[in-house]
Amino acid sequence: MSPPADRMRLGYKVICPPAPTIPGDSTEMRWRRLRRRCRKVIGGIPLPEPFSAEELCSRLAGERDRPLHLLPFPTPTAPGTPSGMWLVAERGDYIFYDSQTSLLHQEHIIVHEIGHMVCGHRSAGDDQQLYRMIDIADPESIRQALPRIRYSDEQEQEAEMMASLILEAAGRIPVPTLPSGMLSGLESAMGLRTARHPGASWRRG
Repeated sequence: MSPPADRMRLGYKVICPPAPTIPGDSTEMRWRRLRRRCRKVIGGIPLPEPFSAEELCSRLAGERDRPLHLLPFPTPTAPGTPSGMWLVAERGDYIFYDSQTSLLHQEHIIVHEIGHMVCGHRSAGDDQQLYRMIDIADPESIRQALPRIRYSDEQEQEAEMMASLILEAAGRIPVPTLPSGMLSGLESAMGLRTARHPGASWRRG
């Protein structure tokens, strides 16, 4: 019998507390405050040199004293499904990613999910039934869980900022300006939507 969702979450460390909401803030002020806050978190993450998403996951697993596994999604996946998923299990965490895209895109997917993880985000489908239905060894079980993993826009913005700052620190992408960083990434709550299926690609996850 699978343990309850809240029990499955025991043991993972949240290192990025929830962002405060300040009434009357402009988009620019929110962007700058989010960036400053996420940069402080990035400063405490042991980024590997040379950088690789696999080595980052290995280091985070050691820092959190909790296994973290990287697995490609089973193929094929349905159009419109998320290209990444962070799954909390009793004995460790799993990050699934779309392997049918470029290596840079795969890396971005992985670090975006790491952003969800270090911020301790809870998805709308994050309940006991969801965890009971997933069998890591069963591709069909993973496919069925995908449509239920959904985060709020604020959580997606936070995870995307974390991903952008990690890749910026690793020299993978240029430093984002407010117009490009906000409009292409944060205002859309995700950004980097590159076609994998007709009409769908990088979805929230």
